[in-house]
Amino acid sequence: MVSSLASTVRAEPYGRVVVRAALWLAFLAPFFYLSYGFANWLASRRDDVGSIVFAWEHSIPFLAWTIVPYWSINLFYGLSLLLNDSRQRVDRLAGRYLTAQIVAVACFILFPLTLTFVRPATSGLPGFLFAVLGGFDKPFNQAPSLHIALLVIIWDHWRHRLGGLLLPLWHGWCFLIGASVLTTWQHHFIDIPTGALLGFFALWLFPRTGELPFSGARLTGDAKARRLALYYALGALLALAGAAPGAFFSATTLILLWPALALAIVAFGYAGAGAKVFQKTAEGHVSLASRVLLWPYRLGAEVNAAIWTRKLPPFVAVSDGVFLGRFPTASEASGFGTVIDLTAELEKPAGADCRWISFPMMDLLPTPVTMLEQAASALESVRRDGTVLVCCALGFQRSAGVVAEWLVATGRAGTPALAREALMAIGRPVHLAEAAEPAAS
Repeated sequence: MVSSLASTVRAEPYGRVVVRAALWLAFLAPFFYLSYGFANWLASRRDDVGSIVFAWEHSIPFLAWTIVPYWSINLFYGLSLLLNDSRQRVDRLAGRYLTAQIVAVACFILFPLTLTFVRPATSGLPGFLFAVLGGFDKPFNQAPSLHIALLVIIWDHWRHRLGGLLLPLWHGWCFLIGASVLTTWQHHFIDIPTGALLGFFALWLFPRTGELPFSGARLTGDAKARRLALYYALGALLALAGAAPGAFFSATTLILLWPALALAIVAFGYAGAGAKVFQKTAEGHVSLASRVLLWPYRLGAEVNAAIWTRKLPPFVAVSDGVFLGRFPTASEASGFGTVIDLTAELEKPAGADCRWISFPMMDLLPTPVTMLEQAASALESVRRDGTVLVCCALGFQRSAGVVAEWLVATGRAGTPALAREALMAIGRPVHLAEAAEPAAS
């Protein structure tokens, strides 16, 4: 068994790391109990607190012993902060905790729900733990389950640090913690998916590595980007409007919270945050949080691409082993030596056996000049090693822009106009936009 935590050479003295963690704990612990208690107190003073319960939940057994894994999350909460290898990772984990706490408590205050189950009397260790829990935890803090949100955060923290047999044991114990919110009759089912969504949002907002999605964000000056941001924001509001009132008739409408959040994130990207909201690496992979949160949007993007390209070949030859096309399947990608991917929103397909180079770009927007030049340069470099597919979602704009830049930069086309004519002659729709100038510093 190998732990990546133990094998990692710490970039800074552990004393500084543990002091930072202790300071965060000194703030987070009282904040947790004070804010949680305040939300409980407010809800207890209301006489209109409802509940969302599915009929099948009444068959869930009460398992007193599962209060042990339920309580164990408190231990992992503190250990996860204390066992880190840098102050930045401590800060990001604390940011996730704080995000989950603030959002959950806001929901508890604005839309309180109550637990309808009455637990039977228990004795022994379970009885003691239930008694302690009942001393501060009232039945009003339900959806989203803060317990589940924190579980997602803590599970993700340790899955990167454990290996060998410890990793499946960790997954198993986390499953018990998650199931215990039902088997201790502490939560209703609706609290679990809403809590998980909150947990993944906290992971997305404060990723383990890379840029924070809100770092350096400022309102874009591009009129088209602002218009697209508005469209996606309106879509998010419509989904939210369908989820909230619909819950009074059927709790299943709350699933609309998922696409609402996905569309809000995309709107944030177009409004000025840029492609980093998709959290895509240069190798074509995206973070787990991005994969989960933006799945509804990615599904829509894939369906849209399939509709627009259904009557077109997946790719066409341009010149000297360079091909232009839509986003490939794994088998299609494996037929090339290299894929140069210009999408921000789509992930490298699992099983693609080829070199994969990503230059994440927002769809429908002008490509920054520097990124256009970098992608064209990379294309010329890897072309010498084998065939290359240059792709975006449809193969009409972002990828066509890079291939056109490559044609001009390598002298295969004398001017951008001639490059455009050459691409239009290959029998595939091409929509070339002018490259965007770099933002002024």
